[in-house]
Amino acid sequence: MGNINFHRHYSRNTLLRMLLLILAATVLVLWKWDYVNQLYFKDQLTELGWVINGSIVALFLIGMLRIAISLASYAREENAILRFIRNQAKRPDDPLKGVGKSTLMAQRYRTLVALHETHTPINQNALASTLVAAESTRSSLARFINNILILTGVFGTVVSLSIALIGASDVLENAINASGMGMVIHGMSTALSTTITAIVCYVFFGYFYLRLNDAQTNLVSGIEQVTTHYLMPKFQVQTDTVLYEFTGLIRSLQSLVAEMQNTQTAFKDTEARIAETLEHYRDKVDGLEEHMDTIIHYLRLGFRLRDDEE
Repeated sequence: MGNINFHRHYSRNTLLRMLLLILAATVLVLWKWDYVNQLYFKDQLTELGWVINGSIVALFLIGMLRIAISLASYAREENAILRFIRNQAKRPDDPLKGVGKSTLMAQRYRTLVALHETHTPINQNALASTLVAAESTRSSLARFINNILILTGVFGTVVSLSIALIGASDVLENAINASGMGMVIHGMSTALSTTITAIVCYVFFGYFYLRLNDAQTNLVSGIEQVTTHYLMPKFQVQTDTVLYEFTGLIRSLQSLVAEMQNTQTAFKDTEARIAETLEHYRDKVDGLEEHMDTIIHYLRLGFRLRDDEE
């Protein structure tokens, strides 16, 4: 791809990595199912642990689904960039051949064409800033979940410790109260489980959130590099380009002036020759009048006609 530093399948590789890690996590949970069952499901006095852990997992899954959708969209955009670059080499007259009309690369090309046709100055920095701002809105949900995911674990821990304190107060009021001690153990267990769930989900989600940001940066960088290498020289009028074209125009005008001078000289020569020819024919005509008078005189003499002058 020339001088363009662009990762061609960054988003697709990230999606494949996500699937592999999900499979690995599933295998790990099945392998340690006894421990997971004992920590999360067995002998739970209340449904608090299920509610908090379920909320954390649901929030995590929503964020992961949004990341997967964004990565799939970015993979499509990366393919569009690759297709556009290939078209520049194979079919420069139709660079959008095989490129989706709704892709960012097609939109950038149509924007530059419209600006060029209306003779509007092209500001690539403004176009890049607009693209970054538009793309940042696509990851707002993932950014929000990434910021609050660890806080859900803290919230679960605080609530679980509150339950444990309630159980501890029952134990202090009545040393024989076994339910109070069970509540203490349940609260501590719930605090541990919610903390583990939040940390694991946050680490997993944070990694792919960073990969999503990198994919977004890679995509924007690819579009701007293609714009710089292929589109700006075609649509942007640069000072050097104007001077070069103006120099070529001056050279063409010089050649045209030289040809016009040669043509004018030829016209002058032709005019002189025509004038000479006309002068020659004028002399001939004057001599012809004299000859005609002589002929008329001899005809009159021959036919014995009376001369008008006599």
